[in-house]
Amino acid sequence: MIIRFIPKTIAMISFGFFLASCSPTIEKQQLIGEAQGTYYSILYYDSLNRNLKQQVDSILDRFDQSVSIYQEQSIVSKVNRNEEVELDEWFVDNFNQAIRVAELTGGAMDITIGPLANAWGFGTFGQPDKIDPKRIDSLRQLVNFRAVSIQNNRLVKQDARMQLNFNAIAQGNSVDVLGKYFRTIGIQNFLIDIGGELLACGTKPNNENWVVGIEKPSDSANSDRELQQSFELKNRALATSGNYRKYYEIDQVRYAHSLDPNTGYPVQHSLLSVSVLANSCTEADAYATAFMVMGMEKALEFITKHPEVQAYFIYFDKEKGIQTQMSERFMGHLIKN
Repeated sequence: MIIRFIPKTIAMISFGFFLASCSPTIEKQQLIGEAQGTYYSILYYDSLNRNLKQQVDSILDRFDQSVSIYQEQSIVSKVNRNEEVELDEWFVDNFNQAIRVAELTGGAMDITIGPLANAWGFGTFGQPDKIDPKRIDSLRQLVNFRAVSIQNNRLVKQDARMQLNFNAIAQGNSVDVLGKYFRTIGIQNFLIDIGGELLACGTKPNNENWVVGIEKPSDSANSDRELQQSFELKNRALATSGNYRKYYEIDQVRYAHSLDPNTGYPVQHSLLSVSVLANSCTEADAYATAFMVMGMEKALEFITKHPEVQAYFIYFDKEKGIQTQMSERFMGHLIKN
C-alpha cells in the first residue's frame, strides 16, 4: 500500500502474556498479515474470542483504495492525475490532520511533497539516475500545503501539477482506523502494529501494560534488527521515522528518505531516528516525519509547547557514536534494562 520500502521501523513486541484466571477464559487473539507494503501484527483480547482477520484485511484493502499512491485507481492517485473524483472520509481525515501538523510545524511535514518524492525516488517512481539541481528547484515550487484545499468534497489545487503523497501520515492513520473498528465492536484491550506504527489500548488480562520496543539504528538496510529500548504503552500511540534503512546511494553519496520541503533535498543532520508518542497514531506518524526534518533541537523546542507529544531521539555523535535523548515525559514510559 502506502510504502514499498522496508518499514519505517520495526517495533519489537513482547509476547510474554499471562491469561487471567477467570471464567469464561478470554483467550489472546493474534492476527498476522501483510498490508501497505509491510507487515501487520495485532494482539487483542475478546470476550467472544472472534477471529477478525478477514474484517481487518478488508478494511486495509479499502483504505488503500483511498490514500495509497501505489494503487492506480485510488482516490489520491486520481486526484494526482486531476481526474474528477469525490473524496471519502479517510482521504478527508488524512488531509485535514496533515494540514494541521504542517501548520504547527511550519511545513516540515507537507503532503504536497509528491513531485519531489518522485524525483528523489521515494514516491511512485524508482531510483533516479541523476539529481538535477535545476529540476529539484523547479519542483520545490510545487510544494505548498497552503495551495491545496477541499471544497464541496473535491480537492482543489492552485497548480494542477501539484501531487499529494500521504506516506508520512497514512500508515499511522490506518492504525487508528483499525483501533476505531475494534472499539466499535466492543474490544477495548489490543495492540495494533502496522510496519512499526503502534496503537496500544487497555491492558493485558493481568492489568499489565503492553511492552513495545524501539529498534537500534543499523549500518545498512539489510542489517539484523536489534532492540534499542523497551517501554510500556497504554492508551497511547507510537510511530518512528528513521533514515538508516530507507535510503539509496549515488556516486557514494547516501540520500535518505526524509525530504525537507523548504530546500527540496534530503535532510543532512545527525538525527538517525525519532520515535513519537501521541494520543493518536496519525499524529505520531506525522510528527515523527516532521521532527526528522526539523532536527532534534527544534523538535525538543516544539515539544515544550506541545506536551501532548513526546519523543525519543537516536542520533550520531562523531566522538561518542550513537547517542540517545528524550523529552522529559517520555522517561516515565521506559523499562530499565
